[in-house]
Amino acid sequence: MANLIEVRGLCKNYGDFCLDHVDLTLPGGTILGLIGENGAGKTTTIKAILGLIHRDGGSVQVLGREVTEGSDFREDIGVVLDESAFHDPLKAPQVGKILAGAYRNWDAPLFDAYLDRFGLPRNKKIKEFSKGMKMKLSIASALAHHPRLLILDEATAGLDPVVRNELLDEFLTFIQDEDHAILLSSHITSDLEKAADYVTYLHRGRAVLQGAKDELLDTYGRLVCSRADLAAVDPALLEGTRVSQFGCEALVKDRQAFRRRYPELTVDPVTLEDIMVFTVRGDEA
Repeated sequence: MANLIEVRGLCKNYGDFCLDHVDLTLPGGTILGLIGENGAGKTTTIKAILGLIHRDGGSVQVLGREVTEGSDFREDIGVVLDESAFHDPLKAPQVGKILAGAYRNWDAPLFDAYLDRFGLPRNKKIKEFSKGMKMKLSIASALAHHPRLLILDEATAGLDPVVRNELLDEFLTFIQDEDHAILLSSHITSDLEKAADYVTYLHRGRAVLQGAKDELLDTYGRLVCSRADLAAVDPALLEGTRVSQFGCEALVKDRQAFRRRYPELTVDPVTLEDIMVFTVRGDEA
């Protein structure tokens, strides 16, 4: 599989915020989940990938080409942000006519098919659409010019679970072609657990954790125990702990190795959210 995105040592300094030597790889036929708190650098990374900002260091390649400020990849990339980019007075068919003039590969029948598939009305103005309907329209518009790469910045934020699942199914269909791939930035880690193949976790401008999603979930574990039990555990085996009046929790770095060494302690599977919280919070008294 060829890599559709390759980011190496990406740096961007805004003074009060710095993107610090971020690496990121997106192979064809996969979804990469980009996670992190607000202000972690997700949107800055996406802007650098799209050539919308000048980077201070590092390299970015998209679809085998080096990205520079002002690079035009619009024929090959579908971009969806968390807010609709379409004017409220427009109707969906008008959006299609406008975009037909912007893309050489615009496929009007495909756009109409997506409107039908997503149940989007043709006679209502966008201002009458729900947030979920607006997002579906954005997804339809992004897909209707046959892109190889989708870049989605918080595209599922604020949507109800039914709509999110519908869109995730569409994303999984898109990557059945190994010449396609998706970079999906999201706060909703449960969505990424369903759809992502790889995860990169940004925290304060740095990639603090990345890898294949299934491997991360299989490797890490969540220990719940007493203070006495926690005190007896080798801290080198733990990523971080939380101690409260009700007990102790810890993120175990290697679940299988920990079970062999401490078979009397219970280690549960983790979620991506568990990994995020413990990775950045570390030890707490």
